[in-house]
Amino acid sequence: MASILKALKSQVGRKILTGITGVGLIVFIIFHLATNLQIFGDVHAFNEAAYTLESMGWLLYILEAGLAIAFLLHAYIGISIWWNRRKARPKGYEKYQTKGGPSHQTWAARSMIFTGIVLLVFLVIHIDTFKFGATEMVTLPSGEEARDLKGLMISTFQQPIWAFGYTAVMLLLGFHLGHGFWSAFTSLTMKHNQYSALIYTVGVIFAILMAVGFLIIPLYIYFGGGCEAALIQCQ
Repeated sequence: MASILKALKSQVGRKILTGITGVGLIVFIIFHLATNLQIFGDVHAFNEAAYTLESMGWLLYILEAGLAIAFLLHAYIGISIWWNRRKARPKGYEKYQTKGGPSHQTWAARSMIFTGIVLLVFLVIHIDTFKFGATEMVTLPSGEEARDLKGLMISTFQQPIWAFGYTAVMLLLGFHLGHGFWSAFTSLTMKHNQYSALIYTVGVIFAILMAVGFLIIPLYIYFGGGCEAALIQCQ
């Protein structure tokens, strides 16, 4: 704990913590998308995947606690860096530039604080809706009783405000990841002039894949008629 507090007071330490938490969150996003895409599997695939996670017991609580710390630490550092830069910048100063090399001061880079706050608020709503939302129980092929999270997802995304609201937030996630991927790896001293552009390109491709992967789920459910959709069957 003392080392973390010390790092938070150092510019280099904050960059390293931002990189570490950023990479950790990237790994989580990949895993979360892989789980969510089980909605397109057989009738029990999604609920079986969710049940497997919930069956981890205390280990799941530890992972969730670590994930919560990573999210909060990442958000705190990001907001504090933005606030300190804002205070240090002369009033009305709007010019952006980099110290050599290709510039990455795109709209995605300049809006990181905005997209980050939106994603943080969305995360709270997402957890309240899907993790703590009321569900019925279903019987899996193994005979185990599990929460019908698939049914909850389908009924939720059949509502326009959820289907299109979720889609809009996933587009913002794409913008955040597009710059965040590059920033995370460069914060961990992995930046080299000859590889900087490549890392940024990989980050953009990764961001597009993640955003599209997440947003096709609510759109498919909504426009595909939910339970009548060919690849999403009712329990």
